[in-house]
Amino acid sequence: MLNNQEMERQELERFLNLYEPRLIEIKDADRVIFVGDTHGDVEVSKQIVRTYLKERNVLVFLGDYVDRGSFSRRNLDFLLKTKINNPSLIYLLQGNHEGHRVLKLFPADFWQSLDSELYNFYASLVEKLPLMVVAQDIIALHGALPNIKRLEEVEEIKLGDERWKEIVWGDFVEMPGERISSASLSGRPLFGKDWFFQIMERLGKRVLIRSHQPHSPQSMFNDRCLTIFTSSVYLRRKTIAIAHLNKPIMSIKDLEVKEL
Repeated sequence: MLNNQEMERQELERFLNLYEPRLIEIKDADRVIFVGDTHGDVEVSKQIVRTYLKERNVLVFLGDYVDRGSFSRRNLDFLLKTKINNPSLIYLLQGNHEGHRVLKLFPADFWQSLDSELYNFYASLVEKLPLMVVAQDIIALHGALPNIKRLEEVEEIKLGDERWKEIVWGDFVEMPGERISSASLSGRPLFGKDWFFQIMERLGKRVLIRSHQPHSPQSMFNDRCLTIFTSSVYLRRKTIAIAHLNKPIMSIKDLEVKEL
């Protein structure tokens, strides 16, 4: 007879059979609810699912489900199971904390707590996660915009390559310039407003929704870049962003930004 841990693992292994591309395009929805870093805050994840997981809604979590918070494994397990049971209603994107096998980061208390078998098991799950969502005139991802000319190029991005690091590890700063330096003091790629406007124009989109950067202003680049966080481990307000796809979205003023 299987014990509870074995049953839990078999249930999560169903996730490996879910194929999703690196780029997700949402068309058939009335509202898209974007959720920032949750970092082990399983209660906020449950609150959002309980409130918003319903027909004609799509939930997009922007990465970083583990580390920092007290309930990383419970949070990740809950979100993966929710995805397995509602594959078209929830999308989980990769953040930098889902790239522990190729990216040195701190803290990494979740990853460091696992034995080698569980480490490889969870890494194999989260490394399958998509990198970007587009919905109408919105791009959503974890960190910064990658150096691509067409959205289809997202499918070519590999775990650990330069464009992957731009997406999951990149920061923005409200100052002129493209790549401000090869990396910030934290080791993250750092980009200015010229990079933002150049890439957004190439891709033909109006608004970027992201998380990752706790000291970033909520709004940047003439109200076209929104940074949200949804975990209690940060001092800043827990926020989500709701896009109503039945109306044009030209700036973040056309989004409903809600504090939890």
